[in-house]
Amino acid sequence: MMKKKYCAVLAAAMMLVSPLSCAFFVQAAETEEQAGGSENALSAEPVQIDGLIYDHSMELEYADQFAVDYYQDDYVLVSITDSGRFLLVPEGKEAPETLDEDITVIQKPVDHIYLVATSAMDLFCSLDALDEISLSGTNADGWYIAEAKKAMEDGNILFAGKYSAPDYELIVSEGCDLAVESTMIYHTPEVKEKLEQFGIPVLVERSSYESHPLGRTEWLKLYGALLGKEEEAEALFAEETENLEEVFQAKNTGKSVAFFYINSTGSANVRKSGDYVSRMIELAGGKYIFDDLGEDDNALSTVNMTMEEFYAKAKDADYIIYNSAIDGELHTMEELFGKSALLKEFKAVKEGNVWCTGKNLFQETTGLGKMIEDIHTMLTTEDENLTELTYMHRLS
Repeated sequence: MMKKKYCAVLAAAMMLVSPLSCAFFVQAAETEEQAGGSENALSAEPVQIDGLIYDHSMELEYADQFAVDYYQDDYVLVSITDSGRFLLVPEGKEAPETLDEDITVIQKPVDHIYLVATSAMDLFCSLDALDEISLSGTNADGWYIAEAKKAMEDGNILFAGKYSAPDYELIVSEGCDLAVESTMIYHTPEVKEKLEQFGIPVLVERSSYESHPLGRTEWLKLYGALLGKEEEAEALFAEETENLEEVFQAKNTGKSVAFFYINSTGSANVRKSGDYVSRMIELAGGKYIFDDLGEDDNALSTVNMTMEEFYAKAKDADYIIYNSAIDGELHTMEELFGKSALLKEFKAVKEGNVWCTGKNLFQETTGLGKMIEDIHTMLTTEDENLTELTYMHRLS
């Protein structure tokens, strides 16, 4: 399809854009450190829109951070907690004249997307919708999803700058019709405002706020609605849940698991008790070692502990899973001890029950079900020769 050109808007962009300093950005930070939002709940009732006739709402099993309402004549309203409401208007049709000001119009087809939220890429790939993405907020070297990496290397997806410093000229000239951002965009609200000034709707992706891991995967359905691929999304999600039925029915092993990484200051970064990672451990038949790290008044999903605090609470954990998303993958115990010699005293270390995630885990959102299976296998296997799972490997 011929790309849309907005010469007038481009001219405005050239006059308005000022250089932006490059802000600190870490791959997968959207899953490690959340920003913005007040966790406003979505209404349980369908939204009534003047000029449109409500038909039905999308059924969701686990996700609670979005809702989708369908109206006659193929109009669709997507509501996202603390991100806004978006009316998907069918090609060749217009939005109602009396539409509420807080509802953003997205004119279909949506086929020139600037994708900044890394967790969404895998969902687009699963829906065979990579062609709808024209621009990326991550360069080729930053992708661990093979299809995304190749598309960028082949020039089919262009790097348009990180969330904090987008290339507005490129974004506008490519006819971008939607920006899918992570909550990191709330650190630079002026970027969101400028994109919207250029007529580009900004959808802030909040799958990382889902407390249930399968709620994150269920965002497949939101993108299915966005792209007109609801049936494909439903089938893919059903396949994910069916594969886990046996795991969910298994008895709890009673074995405890610590999930963490050592940050640049030497502190242990651990997930909060209600986080989706701790839920994955529980669903897999384990017990998350930190059962008292509740939510506080910030939106972070993690807590930093001194190594002494971490040792006191996690030294007797039956298993250790080292999180590679920020700090990088480890392969040997010696590499682990290089982070802190205190780790030598941990029960899991002495018994050889130390595993590390692969760096692709937090980009492959559809793999969370498989990660639950991996953890279940780790907890139940007695084969010491088992060293590789889909998203984890044992340290040697």
